Amino acid sequence: MKRLVIVRHGESEWNQKNLFTGWVDVELSDKGRAEAKRAGQALRNAGIDFDICFTSYLRRAINTQQIILKEMDREWLPVYKSFKLNERHYGALSGLNKKETAEKYGEEQVHIWRRSFDVRPPKMEDDNPYNSRKNPAYRDVPAQEVPMCESLKDTIARTVPYFEQEIKPLVMAGKRVMIAAHGNSLRSLIKYFEHISDEEIVNVEIPTGTPLVYEFDDNFNVIKKYYLDK
Repeated sequence: MKRLVIVRHGESEWNQKNLFTGWVDVELSDKGRAEAKRAGQALRNAGIDFDICFTSYLRRAINTQQIILKEMDREWLPVYKSFKLNERHYGALSGLNKKETAEKYGEEQVHIWRRSFDVRPPKMEDDNPYNSRKNPAYRDVPAQEVPMCESLKDTIARTVPYFEQEIKPLVMAGKRVMIAAHGNSLRSLIKYFEHISDEEIVNVEIPTGTPLVYEFDDNFNVIKKYYLDK
């Protein structure tokens, strides 16, 4: 039996303010830090341990994982970061209030941007203050690999190959792995793990700061999955 734990970051300051976040690098809220702490306690109490960890380039996921590891007395574990585990890029919607955006463009249009499988939101302009191509975190990443907007389909196209190349071989070798990432990057992986259709995956909800444990057989078929609430 192979085990993998995935965790969506705790509530961020922009989650709290109901803003589109995507690749914008925002902090955890106080609630988010408390969620991460409870996640670490739940993992420790369940007797789950890790050998190696993965996360994105975004501090809300990085800090969630570090809080979890601190609660587990495992801060010394190796952690690998990749922008390929980043949240979906919300383009020109980044930083906008979701309610106000719906009032401006209509509920139906915003729902399409947020929940369709292959429709991208409006593209971010080069002079946008949240343009990740100007962020030093991505200085070694080819510009064409730093998106200006993404659909869920686009997110899957970077997240799943990274998992297959870098993480899956470790899981299959028996390493105990934790991934701390984001709603859409984890939704991409769940679709891959469970063979969920394009139509159904957009309705899958992942709670913040709650570890989701997957157990696989030797052919990487899901045997069992469950959340650790406390």
